[in-house]
Amino acid sequence: MSPFLAVAEPHRRQILDRLRSREHTAGELVDGLGLSQPGVSKHLRVLREAGLVRVRVDAQRRVYALRPEALAELHRWLEPYRRLWSAQLDALERHLEGGS
Repeated sequence: MSPFLAVAEPHRRQILDRLRSREHTAGELVDGLGLSQPGVSKHLRVLREAGLVRVRVDAQRRVYALRPEALAELHRWLEPYRRLWSAQLDALERHLEGGS
C-alpha cells in the first residue's frame, strides 16, 4: 500500500501522531486510542506494509516506531500546496496591514 492510501484513514493518522513522540507497544496504542486490539493490529499492519512504521520484538511485546524517512514522498507531494498556502497567507497579511 502506498503511504498516501495508508494516511487516508483517520485512525492510522492517529497512530502516526502518537508514534511521532515515542515508540509504543500495540497495547499502549489500544489503550490510548480506544480501538479494539484487532483493529489496532490491522492498522499497524497497513502502516508497516506502507513503510511508515517499523516494529521490533521486546520479549513478549511488539514495539512500534515511526519511520519519518518514509514520509518524504508525502512531503514532496505537499510542497507545492504549502507554497500556495504561504502565498495566500502573505497576501492576506498584506491586506490586513492595509497594503494591497
